[in-house]
Amino acid sequence: MKKLFIPFLTLCAFWIAFKSPSIDFNKDAEQGIQFHKGTWKEALEQAKAENKLIFLDIYAVWCGPCKQMKSNTFSDAKVGEYFNKNFINVALDGEKAEGYKLANDYAIKGFPSLFFIDYQGNIIKRTSGYHGTNELIQFAKSVSKK
Repeated sequence: MKKLFIPFLTLCAFWIAFKSPSIDFNKDAEQGIQFHKGTWKEALEQAKAENKLIFLDIYAVWCGPCKQMKSNTFSDAKVGEYFNKNFINVALDGEKAEGYKLANDYAIKGFPSLFFIDYQGNIIKRTSGYHGTNELIQFAKSVSKK
């Protein structure tokens, strides 16, 4: 039995370490924030055309607070109503492709990193860490007043 147990544990450890689950930010979010599905360049162009700021969430798939924000905050109807009306919303994995590049460009120090960015890519305001519903709306309203 011992001979089978150690390879089984090794296989489980590899599966956990290398499995890369994705976070689907639009799944079950009919009432919450609707995230842009195109490229970063397309989001910048849309922000310019609609005269809106971009709300950018840079997350990691393994990040507990990122998952909590997705399921608790981003899916909230009040948050969705405010953000969908006022911003182009973008969520990118900070460890892959465009998200990785932006994480480096904007020198993030942890996940989640939340930004309000103009159509030229300039940071207007930033924060990081978990934000509940009311806290995120207040953060967004502080940007809207500028």
